[in-house]
Order: sequence, then structure tokens, then C-alpha cells
Amino acid sequence: MSTTIELMDGGARTSAGPAGGEIRCGDLVRIFATDGVEVQALQGLTLSVDPGEIVAVVGASGSGKSTLLTILSGLDTPTGGSAVVAGTDLLTMGHAERVRYQRSTVGFVWQQTSRNLLPYLTVSENVRLPLELANALPRRERRRRVEELLELLDVGHVAGRRPGEMSGGEQQRTAIAVAVANSPRVLLADEPTGELDEATSVEVLEALRGVNRETGVTTLIVTHDPTVSEHVARTIQIRDGRTSTETLRRTETDEHGQARHVSEEFAVLDRVGRLQLPQDFVHALDLRDRVRLALEADHVGVWPAAPGPAVESDPPAEPVETRTEEDR
Repeated sequence: MSTTIELMDGGARTSAGPAGGEIRCGDLVRIFATDGVEVQALQGLTLSVDPGEIVAVVGASGSGKSTLLTILSGLDTPTGGSAVVAGTDLLTMGHAERVRYQRSTVGFVWQQTSRNLLPYLTVSENVRLPLELANALPRRERRRRVEELLELLDVGHVAGRRPGEMSGGEQQRTAIAVAVANSPRVLLADEPTGELDEATSVEVLEALRGVNRETGVTTLIVTHDPTVSEHVARTIQIRDGRTSTETLRRTETDEHGQARHVSEEFAVLDRVGRLQLPQDFVHALDLRDRVRLALEADHVGVWPAAPGPAVESDPPAEPVETRTEEDR
């Protein structure tokens, strides 16, 4: 499945800087029980993100993407499977390790700007706060770090303003600065453009790309907005609590020397051989219940099952001898 698309100017780049940490999830399961009813939010999800990558995770409401993000951020614990972020096993860490993990290993950007910034602090004070709590840098270095981040996120001109005095885009760019203040190895963003208009959304997504490019922090953006995928080189689709497809984007040069951006979608095959067919394929061929498979030399064929139940055919009749006039 290949299509030619136009990306933003310069395309989506990845950075393999030393700051990035890898994300590895295997057969991840999360079951919620309410009033005796169990709901499986994640049903054996597998995810792999390399250090320095910027990846978008896209899925409809209820697909499990927000549950995945709360697990990766250390706010929730999975029911089963494995989840390792930047060398930290999220299933076995204790309370003290969880605090260190959330303070130093991961940064988080929420959809609601009110959850990212303290309303009574200025922009500079909000960005400086995590540095003060971590107490890992000398005071002079903290001031310099704040100035660098405000310049990188293009919010230096509102350094003295409080969140209520800024636009939505300025608030979210400030939130990104707060999230990366302590130089985390992984940056997680939950619907970072969900409350913004289209133009402002582009600014925030480009800000995330810029931070990824300049710092090398591994960046995972979770969203239901498919347009976010235009700003990254890799998009992962989640459906029914599992990763279903991945879309990879690359730049190619044709025979005329013209660069073009190519998008190619792949089905995700887990370690036991399961995959999810795209919904439009299923609907187009009216696939349901059972399908026929055939192994060819270089591919696997999938066909709808024959209509009606299988019926054993009658045995062939004995051959009947026929004679011509010459034989008589």
C-alpha cells in the first residue's frame, strides 16, 4: 500500500542523539474491573520505539492509546506483559523509583493547558520550577537553562506573563519547555493539539519536532487526529487495544532528480503471528468469521470463505465403457 504525499517543508526527521531512551512494550495487557465487569483496554499490545525517534500513536476513542500513555508515564501499572522505558522496568519499580522516573526520565505534556502550567507563576517561573525541585544544576546554570528553552520554544517574548495572559499555542509551547526542563530521555504528549485550531496545532507540532531534533529526546505523541502523522516519519495505529498498522514516510529522488515524499503502510505482525487487516479491506471483501489462506512463493493470500457450510461431495461414478460401430 504505497501513496505519494506532501510533508511539511523539510519532511519529518529523526534524531539519534544520546539523550533519547528506547521504549519497549511486549504483550502489554491492562484490565479494568468495575462493579464486577472487566474491560480490556490493552489486549497484548506490542510497541518498539528507538532512541531519538519521534513517533505518533493514532487511534479512535477507546482504542487504548491513552491507557498506553498513562502506563509509559508511570501513572498506571499494566496487568500483564512487559514495559521498559529508557532501561526502567515499569512493572517492578517501587514508589521511590517511580518518583525518580517521573522527575528525570520522562517529560509529559497534557492536552489541557491548565494541567501543564501553574496559573500563578510566570512562564519563566513555570519552566524553572522542575529545575528547582530536581536541584541538579547550580543556580546560574538553571537560569541559563530556562533562557535556552524559552528561545528554543519561541516563548521568550512572554517570559514574564502568566498562563492566562497567553494564547493557547504559547501555553502549549511553554508546557513543552517545562516537560523537557530536566532533560528527560523520553517526552510523552497526550493530545497536545486537542484544544487548538489548525494553524496553532501546526506550530505546536513543529515545536515538538524542533525539540526532538535539537535535543535527541525520544518523543511519543498520542492523538486521534490523523493529520499529526504528517509531521513525523513513523505513525502507529492502535485498534482494539493492539497495534494494527504502521506508516513509514521517507524521501525519494525520481529519475528527474525531483524529491518526493512517500508514505507506505504496513500491517503489524506480533510474535505469535497475529495481524489486523485494515478495516477498508475487510469491508470491501466482506470478510467475516473465517477466511481462506494460501501460502505463495512470496506472499500470503487471503480470501473470503465460500458461502454456506462445507458439504462432502458424492464419490465419482464408475466410468462407463462406450463402443463405436467399428468395434461391433
